[in-house]
Amino acid sequence: MIKWILILLVVAAVASLLGLNSLAGAAMTGAKLLIAVALILFLLVLFGLVAIA
Repeated sequence: MIKWILILLVVAAVASLLGLNSLAGAAMTGAKLLIAVALILFLLVLFGLVAIA
């Protein structure tokens, strides 16, 4: 999932440098969504491991 986040961030950066604002915005929105999902999954795993221990 981290790989997809990095890919989307690079696409957003390149698109913004080329002046493609709508593509940059879409890529950034996708990256934000994946970051949120990864953070939620990380917290669930973290709290699950703490509760088991």
